[in-house]
Amino acid sequence: MRNKINFRLAGIAILAIIATVIGTTIIYYNLFEKQVMAELRLCAKLLTAQINSDGTQISGTDINFNSENDKLKELRITLIDKEGTVIYDNDAAIGQLKNHNDRPEIKEAFEYGEGQAVRRSDTLDEDTFYYAIRLNDGMVLRVATDAKSLGSAFVSVAPIIILIVIFIVLICIGISHMLTEQLLKPIETMVNNLENSEYESPYKELDPIANLLRAQHTDILSAAKARQDFTANVSHELKTPLTAISGYAELLEGGVVSESQQKHFFNEIRKNSDRLLNLINDIIRLSELDRKEMEPQFERISLYDVVAECMDELKVNARQRKIDISFDGEPCFIRANRGMIRELIENLAQNAIRYNNPGGKVHISVFIRNGRPILSVKDNGIGIPAVDQQRIFERFYRVDKSRSKETGGTGLGLAIVKHIVEIHDAKIELDSALGVGTTINIVF
Repeated sequence: MRNKINFRLAGIAILAIIATVIGTTIIYYNLFEKQVMAELRLCAKLLTAQINSDGTQISGTDINFNSENDKLKELRITLIDKEGTVIYDNDAAIGQLKNHNDRPEIKEAFEYGEGQAVRRSDTLDEDTFYYAIRLNDGMVLRVATDAKSLGSAFVSVAPIIILIVIFIVLICIGISHMLTEQLLKPIETMVNNLENSEYESPYKELDPIANLLRAQHTDILSAAKARQDFTANVSHELKTPLTAISGYAELLEGGVVSESQQKHFFNEIRKNSDRLLNLINDIIRLSELDRKEMEPQFERISLYDVVAECMDELKVNARQRKIDISFDGEPCFIRANRGMIRELIENLAQNAIRYNNPGGKVHISVFIRNGRPILSVKDNGIGIPAVDQQRIFERFYRVDKSRSKETGGTGLGLAIVKHIVEIHDAKIELDSALGVGTTINIVF
């Protein structure tokens, strides 16, 4: 980035210098042309005044302009009669000169009283300036002088210009390097102080970027910590049932278990295997939901009908745990993925059954509030302490770890619920009190 800024600043400086040199040369040459033409006009009028004052003969071959003015001596002077024939030229034999009626400055002089023109000589790389004025008797007096062309003038001073340009470019490169350092140093300091919330950015214009970078930096650190915690939790959660299975299998293999205990060991192996499978399935499911490129198929579905479809399986699980489960509501239609909504309902209901007391109740309802469909799962179970309510949707977070393992929970059910809710652009409402129960509403 530093090199790019240096190169661009130096490039801008070079372009500015070149443009300035070219522009200045053109302006200077235009001023030079105007001055040359003004001097020619003055000389022509001096000659005209001389003719009128001393009665210089202006016809025949004995014309002679005597002047002490050095500028007049350096001019080419030509007299043209009314027919365009050259009758005098101090720089060429008149017999070799063609009729001048076709010359622009002569035409203008005959028509308007004066005329001027500039003609370029490619051979000599010079410009010839002409000024013509009509005399009282109708003839035309023309004066001319040679001057370097724009290209020739530019070439003659090119070495000096090149040296000046090189000198200025070197200065600009040094200045651009200094400015780049001054520009980037505060930014580098700001980047190094992203973790310092009290640090103020050096430029007000950078405040939005600084806030964004600070937020992204915090998010990255949080995500890294979350991944680290998740990896540690997964390792721990997988290790626990595997250790139990391995221990029970080792005891059975060693033949140190009585026949009366074998059934209990087989049951524990099966229970830990089921827990391990459930854990792996939930981890895989979370991984699928985490994939940003996943685009679930949405359709218009009846929330009431989907809950009704889940009730048969939920009633079996509730009966096993001696929980009374019920369902009521009204027709509610949402645009959603049917499979995900079933998964959402089952996770919420299973959670309410699992963390309930024997003889407890779970009630599922579907209704519309303020025009928005709502799925509500209510229980009168153990409840959630206020300090834990903000964390229950985190992966592997358990309010009662011992109870969760006894009931076969993986600690990922509510994390899956949170992902599904986010995918459907819905909202979670939680109301819980310790020892009273919990109500979770999903507002679509």
